[in-house]
Amino acid sequence: MTSVASTDGHVSVAHLSKHFGPVRAVDDLTFDVGPGRVTGFLGPNGAGKTTTLRSLLGLVAPTSGTATIDGKRYQDLHRPGRVVGAALEASSFHPGRTARDHLRVLAPQVGVPEKRCDEVLELVGLADAAKRRAGGFSLGMRQRLGLASTLLGDPKVLLLDEPANGLDPEGIAWLRQLLRYLAAEGRTVLVSSHVLSEVEQTVDDVVIIAKGRLVHASPLAELASLATREVRVASPDHAGLAALAERWPGRVVDGAPGTLLVKDVSAAEVGAAAFAGGLELHQLATLDVGLEDIFLRLTGSTGTDQEGGVA
Repeated sequence: MTSVASTDGHVSVAHLSKHFGPVRAVDDLTFDVGPGRVTGFLGPNGAGKTTTLRSLLGLVAPTSGTATIDGKRYQDLHRPGRVVGAALEASSFHPGRTARDHLRVLAPQVGVPEKRCDEVLELVGLADAAKRRAGGFSLGMRQRLGLASTLLGDPKVLLLDEPANGLDPEGIAWLRQLLRYLAAEGRTVLVSSHVLSEVEQTVDDVVIIAKGRLVHASPLAELASLATREVRVASPDHAGLAALAERWPGRVVDGAPGTLLVKDVSAAEVGAAAFAGGLELHQLATLDVGLEDIFLRLTGSTGTDQEGGVA
């Protein structure tokens, strides 16, 4: 694959809002995505991710604010298919067409020669299936063909909505490697997902939204710094617990009556301190607060899909 030109490939969403009647699918959303990095666009189902991507692609008109690529609306880009590659929702294919013929139909629309069809089929691992009819493809193979369509114009910006859907573990590992490769070429890669664990080994940065609003945007490492170890302590001796808490000022989180949560201290340290103070313990447990826990806290999610029905 040829490397992209040195043009920016900057994606900018500024004070974007989109209302569908009384539903605020996106609400005053602002974030920026730059080239050379994979950015995870995260939030529960119904958070507004797909609506934001559709605004970037000119498929829905914002109620207010802007969604631009290189400072321009999608419809104002020269040869947009050569600038932006997008895969939203499940791609549909004529079941009687081969994978190669599907791409051959799209190639003139994008403005690329037919040989490019074979290049992208090779890139997504479908070279051996080029002459197979798409109607017999598995969900994972259809995902790969949809990604091939996205890459047909050799775009500098990739907007991918839940690209790992339907992929088995081997396919997910392949996708991770491909996205890292594309970003290393200097492309801007924005990948949406409602599960942080699905993309945390892939992305450099995260943009997290909930109910259409931004709740966090940072490099992944900064989000990871929010993940802490906590120890829960329970005792019928409330005065003894209060004395124990004084050993770690600034690290104690108020718990339920008769309990303490202590951050960044091991259970062994807490247990030793309680023993030295003669404190009777009814519980001493380590709680690992991982990235997924942080994600769920930020989005106010319980792990189930949000209601609302707007993506």
